[in-house]
Amino acid sequence: MFLETNVKLQPAGWIEVVCGSMFSGKTEELLRRLKRSVYAKQHYLLVKPAKDVRFAKREVVSHDENAMECITVAQATDILKHVSEVEVIGIDEAQFFDQQLIEVCEQLANAGKRVVVAGLDMDFLGRPFGPIPQLLAIAEYVTKVHAICPHCGNLASHSYRFAEGEATIMLGATEAYEPRCRKCFSLGDKLLPKS
Repeated sequence: MFLETNVKLQPAGWIEVVCGSMFSGKTEELLRRLKRSVYAKQHYLLVKPAKDVRFAKREVVSHDENAMECITVAQATDILKHVSEVEVIGIDEAQFFDQQLIEVCEQLANAGKRVVVAGLDMDFLGRPFGPIPQLLAIAEYVTKVHAICPHCGNLASHSYRFAEGEATIMLGATEAYEPRCRKCFSLGDKLLPKS
């Protein structure tokens, strides 16, 4: 479990990354951390990429249907326009941003902000996804969360896509993806969900 550093004693900002497969609780953990910043009377900003329109346009919503109000931005550098009055910045679905997100997060942390980033660490082919690998390398705190593989019950670290399409980015939830452990992920279509 992650224990937040006391921001009053921490002279500089930092970066936290919450990563894992789909359905592992990344967004839930991001929202939990932001809610705790509210209790600490810290001003926060929650951001998601404009292309993420699955659940709500102006909210970040977890698969458990917990939600918090957010802003949407088209590109990572747009985040910088909204942070002057905040101490904590939460960024959901970070894998959908380009590599500029790395520089933005570093700039925010260097300005004394707490930056909490949530995103998929691997795409549907099991490859490192977007800016997340680099953020993992520069973050002060990293939390990898896991789903449960529906086929064997082991910890799932992969997101298996059974929907048609080759594009790396394809928005979806249970109708297109499922979490899988390494072994079940390698079995591919042999374990397709029953219709």
